[in-house]
Amino acid sequence: MSERPPLRIAPSILSADFARLADEIAEVAAHVELLHVDVMDGHYVPNLTIGPMVVSALRAVTDLPLDTHLMIADPRTYGPQFAAAGSTSLTFHPGTDDDPRGLIDLIHESGAEVGLAVRPRESLDEFAALLPHVELVLCMTVEPGFAGQAFMPEVVPKVAEAVARREANGWRYRVEVDGGIGPATVAVCAAAGADTLVAGSAIFGERDRVGAVRAIREAALAAAGR
Repeated sequence: MSERPPLRIAPSILSADFARLADEIAEVAAHVELLHVDVMDGHYVPNLTIGPMVVSALRAVTDLPLDTHLMIADPRTYGPQFAAAGSTSLTFHPGTDDDPRGLIDLIHESGAEVGLAVRPRESLDEFAALLPHVELVLCMTVEPGFAGQAFMPEVVPKVAEAVARREANGWRYRVEVDGGIGPATVAVCAAAGADTLVAGSAIFGERDRVGAVRAIREAALAAAGR
């Protein structure tokens, strides 16, 4: 068995106060490994959030990696723009592009790492041919589109499956979970092998953000036996 990737916590800025975004980031920056940026276009999902200009502004105020989730209908057009703006990694939904394998290459050529997002109703089998070529697999634990949704425990076996496929084939991708993650739900995900944990309202919705990060980390480390 290969060595497990280090645990990472990624606060989702979607739940932060956008009027104080730089301050919100500064409050948690020393205690997390990366930031999660949810991009929604009002087409692939009904909500509408941010564009490359905001990512560029984020890059100007933090050195943390920007883990950017493209919940958009046209990642081929906009993915390279987000990479140029400063996104460290770009995660897209394979069903949004006619040639997802080519899109992976395009994003890599743009200078960003690549993640695949798998919705709760989707299976890893649908994207098996893509798994060797990416750096991250995002197992969504809610349906994409809105912050603050309830965690879907039925996704946890998919997390374990993603880890098992990686180990069996010697692949290198990380396994991320996003949706309803907090101290009460992170343990089952970490026990299943998730190493990148996205949390929005569980961090930015708390008065003590650093304490919230610490609680999530401690629960995850204990469950993973680290």
